[in-house]
Amino acid sequence: MEILVVDCQYDFIDGSLACGHSEEAVKNIITFINKTPGAKIFYSADNHSLNHCSYIPNGGTWPIHCNSGTHGAELHASFFHDVNNPEQRPNESTIYYKGENDSVEEYSAYEAKNIAGEKLCDILGREVIVTGIATEFCVKESVIALLESGRKVTVEASMLGWVDAENHKKTLDELAKIGAVIDD
Repeated sequence: MEILVVDCQYDFIDGSLACGHSEEAVKNIITFINKTPGAKIFYSADNHSLNHCSYIPNGGTWPIHCNSGTHGAELHASFFHDVNNPEQRPNESTIYYKGENDSVEEYSAYEAKNIAGEKLCDILGREVIVTGIATEFCVKESVIALLESGRKVTVEASMLGWVDAENHKKTLDELAKIGAVIDD
């Protein structure tokens, strides 16, 4: 079993782009990981410079977020402390960074890279469980890319954070229509 944890970073939990249900999502993800000790866990993380095109000061639509080296860019500490199996905790080989090109808005984690330069899309198997933040953006685009690659994707709804509750529900309906399995 392979689990993708999308962007569970502080800026999306309690920072500049704080999302609904994000703290609960983190707790639910960790509980799920601890119940599946043999699962491989992959973590994606937004990682921007101050010159990123998505930022409002640079003509983008988002406030400054997940700026490289800041607290807001860090994955929630619970993943490092509360995941029972040390091999399932975030580490250099299992954190995949996206949004590092200042001129590209990159919601999907599909082509994110770890520090060794390995792309997530080259590492993930044929069946992936997707969790994380935010349903309507990075989760959605990651799921679409995974489905388009021919993978079977299950989205764990209780393990998601969202920008807007209604749009979260609409997005889950959209993903179900294109082939994702939505698990409550």
